[in-house]
Amino acid sequence: MSRKLLLEKEHIAGIRGYEVYRREGGYRSVEKALKMAPADIVEEVKRSGLRGRGGAGFPTGMKWSFLAKPEGVARYLVCNADESEPGTFKDRYLMEFIPHLLIEGMIVSSFALGSNVSYIYIRGEYAWITDILENAIEEAKQNGWLGKNILGTGFDCEIYLQRGAGAYICGEETALIESLEGKRGNPRIKPPFPAVKGLWDCPTVVNNVETLAAIVPIINEGAEAYAKIGVGKSTGTKLMSACGNINKPGIYEIDMTISVEEFIYSDEYCGGIPNGKKLKACIPGGSSVPILPANLLLTTAKGDKRLMNYESLADGGFATGSMMGSGGFIVLDEDQCIVRNTMTLARFYHHESCGQCSPCREGTGWMERILKKIDNGRGEMKDIDLLWDIQRKIEGNTICPLGDAAAWPVAAAIRHFRDEFEWHVLNPDECLKRNYGLAHYADPVHVPVMA
Repeated sequence: MSRKLLLEKEHIAGIRGYEVYRREGGYRSVEKALKMAPADIVEEVKRSGLRGRGGAGFPTGMKWSFLAKPEGVARYLVCNADESEPGTFKDRYLMEFIPHLLIEGMIVSSFALGSNVSYIYIRGEYAWITDILENAIEEAKQNGWLGKNILGTGFDCEIYLQRGAGAYICGEETALIESLEGKRGNPRIKPPFPAVKGLWDCPTVVNNVETLAAIVPIINEGAEAYAKIGVGKSTGTKLMSACGNINKPGIYEIDMTISVEEFIYSDEYCGGIPNGKKLKACIPGGSSVPILPANLLLTTAKGDKRLMNYESLADGGFATGSMMGSGGFIVLDEDQCIVRNTMTLARFYHHESCGQCSPCREGTGWMERILKKIDNGRGEMKDIDLLWDIQRKIEGNTICPLGDAAAWPVAAAIRHFRDEFEWHVLNPDECLKRNYGLAHYADPVHVPVMA
């Protein structure tokens, strides 16, 4: 049984409320942190090896150390709770069931960064969680954990909540900042980076919900104890949102030493694939990371077991590896159509592009149209090569990573499942029959096209 740090108390009745959370040891890290020097807290986070849990996996302590500290200028901490990556729902779980864990982590982080005003930018669709968080913030304030002169230390801290308007692009930190300022959520050109010029042109740190929640056990148990969990540069525990063709979809906290095979088939985690179906592929870190076929998912290119951590999942680069990403683990069984799944993702990224960069604005729509054409049994062999060429010209040529997020699923699908794309082209009648129940090839006008 894996050690739990974030979900250790999830089973306790009433843990959402302040009284029970406090009784179970809540806010101890604040008491401890306020007796430390802010710089020592930053060093503690560095030594813990904590990496950002929102997708990029950048070392959190290092990110904090980049924060500029000009005299007389406000600093801000922003919690990125705009969890919109398809396949990812771990932050929602934390905020809904253990909201005070996030509040506690934000108070400690705010003190370490010298931020007296912090914000939670939450996905607009999480309306019911907004109410839960607002209640938790109010409870924390009533009990002296927020407001003026916390615990008599002279440290002031306020946390405010801001709902987004349902734009995936606002999960990118500079687009989030633009939206928080009341502007259209377009990503900014970097540099300057938020650590120098962020919210209202002031030094700003943007961290994910899980990242900030992890600060609590790091301070409570110490950096060394936290770093001993996991392996290599993948320290501590990681929340995984598991979904797709598995018997036990849900949220799991792992220590990143287990294998992918164990995670999928163990009764402790996903519980295997329903109806005895075979594993075909998996998207291991949310919809934007490369899909891996079963053979590369269970073993690395070197023949080692693929582990559930940053290094092992990325082993071999995009040719044979993928990414931990945001922890959205999507399992596909043998009956799943890779072309259709890729088309669904392409449609999402086309819809969510802010349109600021030409490669992304034009390329995402172009890829979606070609994938629809292939899926509808009207594709040509040259379309597959065209798709490859389009994604290659999107990747690395946009202001923010949404272009990469749109290109990587297409590239990986063609790289590992080109034979399936070719089957769609060579067998249009079978394609239509399988996907739409049509017995024979129909005029394109009569083929139901997904909107």
